[in-house]
Amino acid sequence: MDNEGVRLNKFVASAGVCSRRKAADLVKAGKVKVNGKVVEEPFYLVQDFDEVVYNDKVLKQETNKVYLLMNKPKNTITSLSDEKGRKTVMDLVKKDITERIFPVGRLDFPTTGLLLITNDGDLAKKLAHPSHKVKKFYEVHLDKDITPQDLDKIRKGLTLEDGFAPVIGIDFVRGKTKRDVGIEIHIGRNRIVRRIFAHLGYTVEKLDRTYYAGLTKKDLPRGRYRHLKKQEIIMLKHFT
Repeated sequence: MDNEGVRLNKFVASAGVCSRRKAADLVKAGKVKVNGKVVEEPFYLVQDFDEVVYNDKVLKQETNKVYLLMNKPKNTITSLSDEKGRKTVMDLVKKDITERIFPVGRLDFPTTGLLLITNDGDLAKKLAHPSHKVKKFYEVHLDKDITPQDLDKIRKGLTLEDGFAPVIGIDFVRGKTKRDVGIEIHIGRNRIVRRIFAHLGYTVEKLDRTYYAGLTKKDLPRGRYRHLKKQEIIMLKHFT
């Protein structure tokens, strides 16, 4: 830590609790203490001698950065814990990883596919920010055949209850049925793919993310994870 200190939200994020943006929310909500007192200012400068506590645990900045790519299995929660006791993605990695890490973004309970897990708060913030337009590709299996006309409507972009939903591309998956569609987007709003199809009367029965920010599922079986290669980390940091 330098002599000028580190902003409190950055300190909390680099301790592996969450992304920097979420860390700022935790601080503003009065969930973080410095030297026994609640500090609600994310820009508070933490010094070497300060003790920072969240959830009754003393936080330490992680010096070892961890970058995991997971092929998330079905019916798994994308969070650090679950109040209902359901399996989380963290349960799948905790036996091998001692650092405090967190998932970047979310895949809902039944959704499968690529998920990045890290303790790099700066990278998490970058990937989550709409301005970077991080590309994501999903394979979708619907409850019924989708018409070419509806595909065209989605391709042009739909206006949902929370605004316009632009799509980079969409088409039938080659070699499969007309219930199977590939869709490429860069927006990351909550349950956006499911809501796009629901807007036109379709139910998504299976949803699998096969591409995320230049990363693919090649040689990564469902439910498994791997450390990112050095070249992949560089790509995410500099070319995303």
